[in-house]
Amino acid sequence: MRIVSICPSNTEIVAYLDLTHLLVGVDNYSDYPVQVEGLPKLGPDLSIDMEKVADLAPDLVLASLSVPGMEKNIEKLQEYGLPYIILNPNNLYEISEDIRRVGKELGVEKLADRKADQFLEEIEMYRRKAEKIENKPTLYWEWWPKPIFTPGGLNWLTEISELSGGENVFVDQKVASFQTDWEEVKKRNPDHICMVWVGVKEEKMNPDLVKNRPGWSQLDAVKNDHIHVLEESLFCRPSPRLLEGLRKMEELLRKENGKR
Repeated sequence: MRIVSICPSNTEIVAYLDLTHLLVGVDNYSDYPVQVEGLPKLGPDLSIDMEKVADLAPDLVLASLSVPGMEKNIEKLQEYGLPYIILNPNNLYEISEDIRRVGKELGVEKLADRKADQFLEEIEMYRRKAEKIENKPTLYWEWWPKPIFTPGGLNWLTEISELSGGENVFVDQKVASFQTDWEEVKKRNPDHICMVWVGVKEEKMNPDLVKNRPGWSQLDAVKNDHIHVLEESLFCRPSPRLLEGLRKMEELLRKENGKR
C-alpha cells in the first residue's frame, strides 16, 4: 500500500504499528520517526498541497481534524477524489481506537489490536499508581501564550495530568481547548506551569515571558520555580507518543513530591 499522512499524530500511529515503510509522503511537521525525514513533504498541516498528494497516487490518505482549519484539507481530498479516513481523537481511549482503525485499514488488524491493548494497559498501570497519591498538585498547561489557549477537561492532557499524579487546573472547563487570560490563570494559582506551545520547539520557549506577566510573580508555580518547558511533540499530538510524555511527567511530579 501507498500511504500519505497529513498530520504528525497520524504519522506516529503508522510508526507505532511498524508500518513507516508504507508512507510515501507526509506533512511538513511530521518529524518522527527519523525515517520520514527523506519522504516528500506536502506542506504545513493546515495547507497541504493536494496536487502533490495526488501525484503520489496514494491508496489511502490519513487526514485529521485535530486542529481548527484542517477542514480545508478534507474539502480538497474530496475535490481530488482521493481515498481518505479522518482521525480526530480527544482522549486516550479514542487514540487507542484510532490505532485499531488504522491497523484495520492497513491490513494488520490483529497487530493493531495487540498494540492498542498494550497502550491501554500502560495507561491503566499509571491510573492505579495515581489513585494512591493523596496530595495532587495542580498543573496549568499553556498551549499558546497570546491569546492564551489551554486544554480543558475533555482533552488528553487532563488525563495525562491525572495519570501522572496531578490535576489540570482547568479540568472544570468541559471542552477540549479553552481560551482564557492571564487574570484567570492567576486566580487559579497552579502549582506547576507546563509550557507546550503548539508547533514551537523547546529552545524557543522562554520561561521569563511567563514570569514577567503582570502579577504572575506571586503564583506558587513561579515562586517555587515550577515552570517546565516540555516537548510539545510529546504532549500536544494525539498519538501513542503521549505515553512517553506521561512517563516524563510522572517522573517529574514524583521527584517534586519527594522534595516536600
